[in-house]
Amino acid sequence: MEVKEWTYEEFPEYMQEVEGAQVIQSTGDEPGVRYLNDVEYARIQNIPLHLQILQPFTRNQPEMVCPCVVFVQGSAWMEQDVYFQIPTLSKLALRGYVVALVQYRHSGIAPFPAQIMDARNSIRFLRKNASTYHIDPNSMLLAGDSSGGHTAVYAGMIHDEETENLYPGISAEVKGIINYYGSVSVMKEDSNPIQIRHCLPDSPEGMVMGGVNLLENPELMRKLSVECNMDSDTHIAPTLILHGTKDRTVNIEQSVTLYRLMKKLGKDVQFCIIKGADHGGSEFWTTEVLDLVEGFIQECLRKGI
Repeated sequence: MEVKEWTYEEFPEYMQEVEGAQVIQSTGDEPGVRYLNDVEYARIQNIPLHLQILQPFTRNQPEMVCPCVVFVQGSAWMEQDVYFQIPTLSKLALRGYVVALVQYRHSGIAPFPAQIMDARNSIRFLRKNASTYHIDPNSMLLAGDSSGGHTAVYAGMIHDEETENLYPGISAEVKGIINYYGSVSVMKEDSNPIQIRHCLPDSPEGMVMGGVNLLENPELMRKLSVECNMDSDTHIAPTLILHGTKDRTVNIEQSVTLYRLMKKLGKDVQFCIIKGADHGGSEFWTTEVLDLVEGFIQECLRKGI
């Protein structure tokens, strides 16, 4: 065989039979995922913020252009572990979606709404660099879990393009929002069932609002809670909410309240309740749930809102 720069099409296939060997056919459409780690999307006050990007590909389409799901990793608004859900999120990437996991400024360095501004800037960065990351810039959704779910919903409600916009002229709008057991409200005492110091200065919610006692500052409790900032005039993309019935960290009542409010206000919203599920876990990434999520994504893209 000649040694040269062979193309795939030119390279001669081995055709000899090998006694005892098992032969498995391939098509070239088998999906794989490429991982781009620590892609800097912003630097604010010399604080670098990164994306973990999962790109689907096949042998036949090594640079396939795909819709993008921007995923905000939850952390009780504290410093995130942006790596531990990469294997899980690859399940979604394998279905043909670029998944970009967002690092936001945590509560130790920036109060609310910095996290929302970071999520929106990450969308702008990806849209601006869509060709680099093989993204269809017109097919982007926003998702997140726990505090990241809160961030995703809020980021989908804010439409002020001037606020901390690092990429003027680039839209941060999305086709849909997926809220995994989001911590979207602090209005009730049992919002976070296993947290004893609810709304105190050193609680996650107190810290993200600047280290204050929210019980003494009810206006800040309302500012942090989604249902207190949504009305009939609020524009928000179609939303899917997922929550477990035994969530000890974020009471499912938060999602129930948000769902009922959105329905009352005429918003496009769906709610998936997962029996017995706690705060996250593999129950949210089964084939059945992924089918539901993918169906929602495709519905959003068809609507083209």
